[in-house]
Amino acid sequence: MYDHIGLRVKDLDASTRFYEAVLAPLGHVLASRDETGAGLGPQGAPALWLTLAKREKNTGTHVAFRAKDRASVDRFHAAALKAGGKNNGGPGPRPDYGPTYYAAFVIDPDGYNVEAVCLAQE
Repeated sequence: MYDHIGLRVKDLDASTRFYEAVLAPLGHVLASRDETGAGLGPQGAPALWLTLAKREKNTGTHVAFRAKDRASVDRFHAAALKAGGKNNGGPGPRPDYGPTYYAAFVIDPDGYNVEAVCLAQE
């Protein structure tokens, strides 16, 4: 669990569209937006903040979002690919991470490694 995470992005509009699409299957929405940034998460409580910034390469940041079930992980991955993300590990069990660990990984428009994970036994 985390309180909030901030990512500096090259193209705020593209990143906002990407995260709106991939977080919708996990129950999150665009909760705040202006010309310098966007906040996504539960309505009224954004926890992922995107801020417009110039930089030459990404920092290797990894963000993992908790999913309520495996089907949500599957939908997250499909939405990410449709929104322009790149596959970095399709949905499936990750027994080396834990006995009930089920996750999918994508690379977002800025090169960040983004994950959805479900820890519930199904």
